[in-house]
Amino acid sequence: MKAGVAPAFVVRAPNWLGDTVMAQPALAGLRAAAPDATITVVGRWASVLRGQGVADALLNYPDGGGRGPFARALAGARPDLALILPNSFEAARAARRWRARRRVGFDTDARGVLLTDRVPLPEPRRHQVDEYRLLVEALGMPTAAVEPRLHTPREPALETEAAALLDGAGSGETPRVGLHLGAAGGAAKRWAITGWAELAELLLQRGLIPVLLGGPADVSVADAVLGLTGRAPASLVGRDRPALLPHLLTRLHCLVSADTGVAHLGAALGIATVTLFGPTDPRLSAPRSSRARVVAPGAPCAPCFLTECPIEHPCMRAIAAEVVAARVRDAVA
Repeated sequence: MKAGVAPAFVVRAPNWLGDTVMAQPALAGLRAAAPDATITVVGRWASVLRGQGVADALLNYPDGGGRGPFARALAGARPDLALILPNSFEAARAARRWRARRRVGFDTDARGVLLTDRVPLPEPRRHQVDEYRLLVEALGMPTAAVEPRLHTPREPALETEAAALLDGAGSGETPRVGLHLGAAGGAAKRWAITGWAELAELLLQRGLIPVLLGGPADVSVADAVLGLTGRAPASLVGRDRPALLPHLLTRLHCLVSADTGVAHLGAALGIATVTLFGPTDPRLSAPRSSRARVVAPGAPCAPCFLTECPIEHPCMRAIAAEVVAARVRDAVA
């Protein structure tokens, strides 16, 4: 670095929404330790960090053929540091193509030759929040926060749109409970349709308003849930989008979901969450918040981390709607 020139840092953010949220404490520590640096965060979900004060620029990581021109553009700036949060070989190779002078990441996936600073992967493994913090601390920079914290950006048009979508789902005084039906990363993490339907009925009986959430791929699941409920809950499935999601979540009193990114986003926004764990391990990836609750009955084969279950989903079938409803009741209270 030249004297008097602010250092340029590039952070290769994780590929998933939940992991990007879990990286927030590490990024906040980096920003606090290097207030004069120009920090660019690159990732598929980098936009979730808009308005959070952790970066000077947020760039979407392109797919396929777009990566060549993208790499050449970053290489022209010759970053002083690339902090590589994903553990993949591809992420380290990309940082080298960006011509970063210093490339810091975990020494895994046979990529040590691409790194200038090899950080040993902890054994036993730690919660994902703490592993990202370890990478920043390897730079000699402290990371004080251990819980992701996000605030909803001030965006009047999106706030109005979210309020209009929820207008038919009861008043703001009656507790609304979001039921997010989807789960990224494989069908093994999905709860049964009958479980969601029973939970919706139990919440209605207790004076709570269930609101179905999910993307376009979850429409058929939502239709099946609605077909099994006597008093149909409100459904916003397929009607939200990433930019709108924070504004919807902050209008809920509680969010129920599988182990997926929306759970981490809700928890970081301060929403009470109830997260259903089956094939994954809550010790490594449960939402971190004083308002986060977990339902994880387990099974002899769990956690297996498989994306498809070969034996009829015993861990997810062990989740009882009554137990989930009780967690929701406690969370709302």
